[in-house]
Amino acid sequence: MPPLPRPLARHHFLGALSWQGESHFRVWAPQAKHVSVVFEACDRTPLPLSLGPDGYYTGAVRNPGTAGSGSQRYRYQVDGRGPWPDPCSRFQPQGVHGPSMIVDADAFPWSDANWRGARLHGQVIYELHIGAFTPQGTFDAAAEKLTYLRDLGISMIEIMPVAECPGRWNWGYDGVQLYAPYHVLGDHEAFKRLVDRAHSCGLAVILDVVYNHLGPDGNYLGRISPHYFSTRHQTEWGTALNFDGEHALGARDFVLNNARYWIREFHLDGLRLDATQSIFDTSTPHIVAEIVAAAREAGQPRDVIIIAENEKQLGWELLPPQRGGHGLDAMWNDDFHHAARVALTGARDGYFEDYTGHAQEFVSCIQHGFLYQGQWCPWQQRPRGAPLRGSPASSCVVYLQNHDQVGNTFTGERLHSLSAPASYRALSALMLLAPQTPLIFMGQEFSASARFMFFADHNPELASQVHAGRREFLQRFRAYSSDASQALIPDPAAPDTFLGSKLDWSEARSHEAVLRMHRDLLRLRAVDPVISRQDGRRIEGAILTRDAFVLRWVDDRHGDRLLLVNLGSTQALTPPAQPLLAPPPAAGWTVLWASEEPSYGGHGVISPATAHGRGEWRIAGPAAVLLAADAMGGTQP
Repeated sequence: MPPLPRPLARHHFLGALSWQGESHFRVWAPQAKHVSVVFEACDRTPLPLSLGPDGYYTGAVRNPGTAGSGSQRYRYQVDGRGPWPDPCSRFQPQGVHGPSMIVDADAFPWSDANWRGARLHGQVIYELHIGAFTPQGTFDAAAEKLTYLRDLGISMIEIMPVAECPGRWNWGYDGVQLYAPYHVLGDHEAFKRLVDRAHSCGLAVILDVVYNHLGPDGNYLGRISPHYFSTRHQTEWGTALNFDGEHALGARDFVLNNARYWIREFHLDGLRLDATQSIFDTSTPHIVAEIVAAAREAGQPRDVIIIAENEKQLGWELLPPQRGGHGLDAMWNDDFHHAARVALTGARDGYFEDYTGHAQEFVSCIQHGFLYQGQWCPWQQRPRGAPLRGSPASSCVVYLQNHDQVGNTFTGERLHSLSAPASYRALSALMLLAPQTPLIFMGQEFSASARFMFFADHNPELASQVHAGRREFLQRFRAYSSDASQALIPDPAAPDTFLGSKLDWSEARSHEAVLRMHRDLLRLRAVDPVISRQDGRRIEGAILTRDAFVLRWVDDRHGDRLLLVNLGSTQALTPPAQPLLAPPPAAGWTVLWASEEPSYGGHGVISPATAHGRGEWRIAGPAAVLLAADAMGGTQP
């Protein structure tokens, strides 16, 4: 495999780079009359930058001093104002308000020359927050857990945003210097060490990036130029970036180069785009389509995966641009989670009122992807969603937990702690055996007891506003709107909120039964010749009762598979008039896997089929059972 191209073309980079013994600077400030680089070292005179095409100021100076020294730390001064940190800084050793540091992008000794990148088919995603994943909360500490993830059956790590943000802890969605890895998590090369180590373990790495807004504290982008931000659009988190107004060039370059930067300089295998419904652009081509194209171009010859979170679930965004889409590979499927949460908890408060948790919803999710594909959504009082026509089943990412759905409900309780264990095991089997792409949230695989709460360390005034905002958000749920409930909503700035969200890794041993279940399911998903195909076109489904359903994988070569899921009480099907239950000719059904296996904490496996062709089908519940067609006869009613 040929080496990857240089980090960025010299005329495309933003920020500051050390290259061939010189420090090069490039910043977009079309309204400015003068822009200078002010160095931290008192013996260095400011460097005036020259205005070039399209409003870019550029300049270069010989590199004095050692990397990371005061001679290599700088700020920008614009028309005599400032100096301010570089919004495109590659490292902020003292945080969002401190000086920026010049980085040699070519200095890291990569060892992944043979890594081919990643494609969506066959992936099992593991979402994690670097700060809460380990006690140390660093990139290097996370790297020590990579062999554990590989052995679990994970193939791809999705890392929550790591862009530089204020304070000692943060979810990452308040990033303000989008090119600088958060200094609290490690030095300027720590993230590269993690990615390099992951590739050596056979794991792909994608990064959650936020291109719909910037955080409020340490956001100097508007000081450099007001044209970065839209005068037409507003997100629920702040002012949108200017992708379609006058002077939109700078904001578009800002995010397009950021996408290229993470892929090229950090060897990432893809991106997860946060809240694309709030990336506003009325121009053509849409900025999301350009982000996808830029990231893929930057990764060549490696394969790159782009996944979107889109609350509206606009399935057409997965179509290629020539068919009117953005060319995305996959999209998060909230419908699957919401149906599962209602089924497991019984609560239909807030936006969960649009779901019943009944068998029909799960069969529809497996066969069609999103549940809402343009029909009326009662909670939102408008149509929601768009069809997934032509997209493979793997293009839907399904989950029982993720950072949003755990952290954005009351006190951050995990779904397994709110559920009956047997029911949770059954839906875990559905998620991990379905043809969609499964996502596991950190600690889910061993039923972590740690809550995952919303945490953000801001200055006192802003921290108070953020806490008030959390309370206001949760008032959308009737159960969380009382004074007693509001008083229990964790303070995002409190140390206990962050520390209480860290995983307790001793539970990977003490909760070994549920960890074994996840390992077995992921192994089955990987090696079973029928399940591993992820061919949603060859799956049929049927409702057995309100709480029970059957899925059948049709495979003439390797034999059919039958998954029975029952979230209610044990049911006897007499007569068993559902044709999907019939075995193939001259075959029977053999139990391949069962959620009530005692080694998983279950109460014993009951075969749904009795021997010798007599008797009734008994669908144990709550439970899931996977059957395989057995040419030797197996056990069938």
